[in-house]
Amino acid sequence: MEKNVLIYSNNNPQSLKLKEELITKIKATDIRIVDENEAPDFIISIGGDGTLLSAFHEFKHYVNSTRFIGIHTGHLGFYTDWQIFELDEVIEGIRQSKGESVSYPLLKVEMTLTDNSTKNDLALNEFSVRSFKGTMVCEVYIKEHFFETFRGDGICISTPTGSTGLNKALGGAVIHPRLDAIQLTEMASVNNRVYRTLSSSMIIPRDEWFVLHLTDEEDDRSISIDNMSFNHMPVKMIRLQLAAERIRFASFRHMHFWDRVENSFIGRKQGRLQGQPSGSMNYLK
Repeated sequence: MEKNVLIYSNNNPQSLKLKEELITKIKATDIRIVDENEAPDFIISIGGDGTLLSAFHEFKHYVNSTRFIGIHTGHLGFYTDWQIFELDEVIEGIRQSKGESVSYPLLKVEMTLTDNSTKNDLALNEFSVRSFKGTMVCEVYIKEHFFETFRGDGICISTPTGSTGLNKALGGAVIHPRLDAIQLTEMASVNNRVYRTLSSSMIIPRDEWFVLHLTDEEDDRSISIDNMSFNHMPVKMIRLQLAAERIRFASFRHMHFWDRVENSFIGRKQGRLQGQPSGSMNYLK
């Protein structure tokens, strides 16, 4: 059965050169290259995690029918499984694929603006809102129930895969992507005898959601959805919950999640594996 692929890259010279090489190799096979107007079976991202995030947002209308493949031209990321010298293996994996995939949760972002209009989006990693002029004030609800009034620099709500990014830098927990949950982590909350927050990350399941009511001045506010930022957006309320949609990655080779975490933040396991005696236990397989 013919496979359709869409190729997306950043503007780095190495990425563009690799894209041309990949196109040449694919044209010698029975795989068909399509443009953005036709739904692909696979979206191949060439670059880094930021490039794959951009590809996801550019083509999220195909998220239910496509599988992503990441080829990295820099450091190994969380979403880029393949290296620049493995193009033939990528192509053969596509040709032999029978639909295998691994899926990750997405975050549904529903924003109500001050004129009562709405703006909806999906996030693969996280949503964040922060003040860049002073203390941000925000009422936090879990479902319909008021939880706390937050005062501080901002708030981050992450998916499990996004838990290793901004969320981790803020002291949040790393969550395995098989768990259908989202996490709220505070940025430098104000806690004294007058103001009080939980001052700890909160993890909630699929059937619950966070609602943020913003009470500070809108021109002080910066909103980010993954790698996209919006300043001065007139938002008064945001509802955040796991989306019905999920992103899928082709799984003819997909690195174990904890291998990604170890490789990104510790980096010692590979040396230990190289020094293992024959027959000893492999890690995280």
